[in-house]
Amino acid sequence: MIQLHYYPSTAAMVPQIVLEEIGAPFERVLVDRTVGAHKQPDYLALNPNGLIPVLTDGGLVLYETAAIVLHLCDTHPQAGLAPAAGTVQRAHFYKWLMWLTNTLQSALIVYFYPERWMDEGHAEGVAELKGHAEKKIGAMLDQLDAELARHGGPWFAGQEYGALDAYVFTLCRWTRNFKSPPARTRAHLGPYLQRMLERPALQRVLAAEKLSVPFV
Repeated sequence: MIQLHYYPSTAAMVPQIVLEEIGAPFERVLVDRTVGAHKQPDYLALNPNGLIPVLTDGGLVLYETAAIVLHLCDTHPQAGLAPAAGTVQRAHFYKWLMWLTNTLQSALIVYFYPERWMDEGHAEGVAELKGHAEKKIGAMLDQLDAELARHGGPWFAGQEYGALDAYVFTLCRWTRNFKSPPARTRAHLGPYLQRMLERPALQRVLAAEKLSVPFV
C-alpha cells in the first residue's frame, strides 16, 4: 500500500489532495517535526534532505512534492488529473508545476525560514529578507490571479480540475496570515479558493490533518 509521510499544513498536503481525488488507498504516516522526527536516521534514510513529504510504495521511495504528484498522475491516468503526455496542455502543466515548486514555493520557504540564509543573530537582516520575500510572493499571487482571469475557467488550468489545483491551493493557504494581502483577497483567487474548499477530497484532507479555520 502507498504510504505518505506527512506533517500537517506542509507541502505534504499536495499529494494528500491528489491521492484523495484519485481514490487510491493509502496510509498517512505522521512525521512529527515538533520533536525532530524528520531529522532522525530512519527518516533520513528515506529522504536525506530531511524534508516532508515522502511517498513509499513497496520498494519505491520518492521525495520532492512535484515528483510525487507527477508519479501519481502517471500511475493513475484514469483520474484525469494531468493532460495527456505530448500535448500542448501537458507542456503548460509541466510549466506551472515547476513554477509552483521552484518559484512560488521557494519564495515562501525564504519567507517562513529567513534565518536559514542569514548569520546567527542577524535579526535585522532576517527581517529585511522576510519583507523582500513577502513582496515577491505578492507579485506571484498576482500572476496566479491573472492566469485565472485570463481563461475564466473554474479551475487553475481552465475547465478541468487537475493536480495543479492541489498545489495552488496549498501554497495560497500558506499566505493566510500575511500582513500584506493574502491570496484570498484577490478578485479571482478568492472565489477559486472557496471552490476548492467545497471539494470532498480537500475536506477529507483538512479533517485528517485536524486543521481549523481559517483554512485560507
